[in-house]
Amino acid sequence: MEKPRLLIVDDDEEIRTQMKWALAEEYEVSIAGDRVTALELLKQEQPGVVTLDLGLPPDPRGAEEGFRTLGELLEADPNTKVIVVTGREERAHDLEARDMGAYDFFRKPIEVDELKFVVRRALHVYQLETERLALLRQTSVAPFEEMLGGSPQMQKVFAAIRKLATTDVPVLILGESGTGKEMAARAIHRKSGRKDGPFVAINCGAIPENLLESELFGHEKGSFTGAHVQRKGRIEMARGGTLLLDEIGELSPQLQVKLLRFLQEHQLERVGGRESITVDVRVLAATNVDLKQAMAEGRFREDVFYRLAVVSVELPPLRDRGEDVLLLAQSLLQRYATENSKRLTGFTRQAVQAMQTHTWPGNVRELENRMKRAVIMAEGPRVTENDLELATEHIRYNGHSLRGAREALEKELVQRALSRNRGNVTRAAADLGISRPTLHELIAKYEIER
Repeated sequence: MEKPRLLIVDDDEEIRTQMKWALAEEYEVSIAGDRVTALELLKQEQPGVVTLDLGLPPDPRGAEEGFRTLGELLEADPNTKVIVVTGREERAHDLEARDMGAYDFFRKPIEVDELKFVVRRALHVYQLETERLALLRQTSVAPFEEMLGGSPQMQKVFAAIRKLATTDVPVLILGESGTGKEMAARAIHRKSGRKDGPFVAINCGAIPENLLESELFGHEKGSFTGAHVQRKGRIEMARGGTLLLDEIGELSPQLQVKLLRFLQEHQLERVGGRESITVDVRVLAATNVDLKQAMAEGRFREDVFYRLAVVSVELPPLRDRGEDVLLLAQSLLQRYATENSKRLTGFTRQAVQAMQTHTWPGNVRELENRMKRAVIMAEGPRVTENDLELATEHIRYNGHSLRGAREALEKELVQRALSRNRGNVTRAAADLGISRPTLHELIAKYEIER
């Protein structure tokens, strides 16, 4: 079996020889004494791991040339794991190297066994990331109607959209806020026979109730104060196309009655009007509310629910989509970097770890927001966890005992689950993977208000 490749960059020939001798049994080792040679060997040999001394000619006593080499190595191949090895004690160099994307930082004199362990671990991470990127390229070669995802959950959503696009039945799209429900609705429209007609969306939770009826159904001239002209509503505006009723769970019982008639007969009356108007439109609805719970509490009509939910599609939260987080992050990084004319090569190891461990309560919308900010704030070639404002997530429990940190995290996760599910204990317990009685015990233990 071919040995993995390793590049040693050091200006001291004796140290280069010693390190090569120590590592040659496990690795195919190349050596370089300066920046230019190191970059040439990186392109030729494509090593997974590089050890880099900061003191390189023409400034072997300083670190400027070493940092320049580090930046150019990572720019040439962002996936390479660079282990900085130096005889200097300045902690600032350690922090700067990590911010630039170095995998680890070693001080001389080198303990061979320790170096072997770190190199072995770095190579393992490099191999895992290389395999992951290859898999993502296979499963997600192109976006699906502007939606990106290689996870099994999203592939299931894409398959459902393809099937539903060939029909004209109402569809209820479920999912937490920020999961992309409107994008899914647009995808259904674009792949349907109505794609040449209009796509009209209205957020039922964003418009005051006293104005929402007019927005949906339109009004006649003089029907109320300020109605100086006749005006078509969103339903009529979607004639021949698709209407999305977003946040349908926020619709008042009175408007649910009026909507029911339209869903049954495809006829409506404008506010202040007496004429029945027939409108040919496909209706899609979306919500982050548990409509079955709302029905049980009398806040949502069953007959409206069953008219809207002929078929349901549920979008998974970002935290359940596995590698899609990094796939989306890379795509957004490229888009926003181009828009802002910035040259960014990727993410630091700490940023990747932070994104993988973050729970993304705001889902894809939160990821988009953090990536926009990160691209603007990034000063180095790679986005850091500080740029993403995720660094505090890692140090939040510093100073806690193990038990204290565990309890603090447990309380936070319970609070987030209840917030996402608007206080619904059944859904929050399902999100957390625990029983309702256990969740009730945790709520009481931490004195959490629902």
